[in-house]
Amino acid sequence: MLHPPSMSEVTNTTHNPFYFILTGIPGFEALHLWISIPFFCLYTISIMENTTILTVIRTEPSLHQPMYLFLSMLALTDLGLTLITLPTVMQLLWFNIREISFEAWFAQFFFLHGFSFMESSVLLAMSFDRYVAIFRPLHYASILTNEVTGRIGLTIICRCVLAVLPSLFLLKHLPFCHSRLLSHSYCLHQDMIQLFCADIRVNSWYGFALVLLIIVLDPLLIILSYVLILKSILNTATWTERLRALNHCVSHMLAVLVLYVPMVGVSMTHRFANHASALVHVLMANIYLLAPPVMNPIIYRAKSKQICQGITRLLLQRKAH
Repeated sequence: MLHPPSMSEVTNTTHNPFYFILTGIPGFEALHLWISIPFFCLYTISIMENTTILTVIRTEPSLHQPMYLFLSMLALTDLGLTLITLPTVMQLLWFNIREISFEAWFAQFFFLHGFSFMESSVLLAMSFDRYVAIFRPLHYASILTNEVTGRIGLTIICRCVLAVLPSLFLLKHLPFCHSRLLSHSYCLHQDMIQLFCADIRVNSWYGFALVLLIIVLDPLLIILSYVLILKSILNTATWTERLRALNHCVSHMLAVLVLYVPMVGVSMTHRFANHASALVHVLMANIYLLAPPVMNPIIYRAKSKQICQGITRLLLQRKAH
């Protein structure tokens, strides 16, 4: 039977703790092996689906255009989110290995939040792609060339690295003089900030600025683009044209909801529901972690005829070999 960590395991008075203690599903430690089954299935689905999307876009010359290049960025981001948390989550559920070294925490924190911010940035870029495609259809190919798309991708990477690194270095130099027990099976900033006994006002303000930049500004710009898109669609001549244009946008709107609803939920839970059950925090965090990587490829496969055809051709080619 699996047991939660004891108090002697989770307290520490040193300035730089060598490791932290991860938490599984509170109150269900004895069922971790059974709980690992749906987690393993979701991780497997995410890896297979996103790898398939990337393979199809890479091997299909007809998909080498901005819309699908942005989709490949989204799939790569989702794959990164999956792989960066897979080791700590599954080793905890399978083997009850709760410890994570400070170096591993440092790396997971950077990549987890970096990929999360990157997903938001890619969705913003995809909304710009849809805006140009509907407002300037005749100039779409000349505005969003592959070179421009590559520069947008590089800008996204730089934006996310510059957003995460300051927060990480601010945390690294603060003393951990209370518990080493994290409330999740991976490293979240909202979780980590509660372990310090020093003045964390700078960290809090910087975190608040990131919330405004990522969780507030990106969705507002996406909403603005879709207000303009809907206004343009409603002014088109026929219902057929309206439905065709809306169909191109539905998958992206669903991906936006899949990312931002859990993201806002986790932030609100940590900020305003500190006294809620630990199980609520863990469930919200795991939904935030797994929903986008699992749902995004399913959404785009279901709504994109070109992706479906590419997957079919890929399967037929492998079967022929």
